[in-house]
Order: sequence, then structure tokens, then C-alpha cells
Amino acid sequence: MADNITASQVPAQTRNPFSYEKIEQVDRDIVTQWLTLDEITNQLNLFQDESQDAYLESLELATRFAIEDYLGLTIFPVTYRVYYGQLQGFNTNMALDLPEISEAGITIESVAYYTNDPTPALTPLATSAYFYDPTGNRVIVSAFPNETNAIMANPIVVQYSTNPSFLAQYPVIKQAGLMLLTHIYNNRSNSTATQLHEIPFGVAQLLRPYKPLVM
Repeated sequence: MADNITASQVPAQTRNPFSYEKIEQVDRDIVTQWLTLDEITNQLNLFQDESQDAYLESLELATRFAIEDYLGLTIFPVTYRVYYGQLQGFNTNMALDLPEISEAGITIESVAYYTNDPTPALTPLATSAYFYDPTGNRVIVSAFPNETNAIMANPIVVQYSTNPSFLAQYPVIKQAGLMLLTHIYNNRSNSTATQLHEIPFGVAQLLRPYKPLVM
């Protein structure tokens, strides 16, 4: 039974898959359209009606964010800043786990540390000092210098962006987006005088096969 496995029976080194302490979303595309106005107006039967274009564009953005957040899917690049706690030792290899990833990979923008100066300065490492390990969704750092701050709670900072996922162009996911946008367009309040029922084969059913399993 898995419950009876002890650390001595596991040949590989164990690793905490949540080694980060804090994550911030620092940038997100709020301009580029995923669902085009033609797709939206066809879905809503608003042919040759341009009077609501600005409103429909705002709904498209809300829909895209909802789909991205529900699936953990990168439709357009999202930039994150992740903080890590105190070092276990200097000048040794470290694995810095990344909380958000994309099937299309990620782009590491910087790996940095706060110095021990009276006013700590955020100092980037040379790109040759680290690499991205896609098999473990983590950054491997060859060595942090001894001047890394030993007092700050989270002296190590990684900033990276998730690359756009090819799943975003799957027709089934775009159709789910159009269905969700239709719902938001037709229901402009979070309350109703009548009892609503979910369509049996609706947005959740279309998206469920693409929602990652949490182990």
C-alpha cells in the first residue's frame, strides 16, 4: 500500500512541490482579442449591428479571463513574480518550483536575490547561473552567492511569463467561450426572478476534459 512507503524505500530525493512562498500576477494582456467581433456577433445574431461593439469587447475580455482562470490556460502571455524563502545553503544547487505553467512552455525573465546591504537591492543572476527544467516545472539554480539576504522572509525572486497555449485555438474551447459570453450577455445581473437551469451540454461539459487534474 502507498501509505506504508517510507522515505528509505523511495530511491529518488523527495522535493516539496510548493517551494515558493508567495506569487503575484504582474502583467496580463487586456488588449488582444481571442474571440473576434465577427464570431461574437454571429453567435449573438447581431448582424450589421455595431452599436454594442465596445460592450461586446469588454464581455470578450471577461470571458477570456474566466476561461483562462478556470482551466489554468494561457491564451495570451501572463507574467508572474514568485518569491522563495530562506536558503538551506549557499553555493549549492537549488530547485525553484513554478506555480503556473503552459503546455507551450514558459519564458524566464529574471532570477534575482536581495543583497545583505543595509538597504537590500534586488540583484539579477546571470542567465548562465540557472536553467529551466520543463520535466519538473522548476528553475534549477547552480548557486546563489553568499551575499543573499539572510534576514528577509523571501529573498529570492523569479519573474517569468507563460507562453500562449495551442489549446486556446481548439474549436471546442472557443465554442465554450462563445457560450459563456452569450450567457453573460443575456444575464446582466447575478439575480433573477425565475429559476434558471443549466443546459445539459453546456460550458462546463465542453471545458471539463481540458481542466488539469490536481494530484
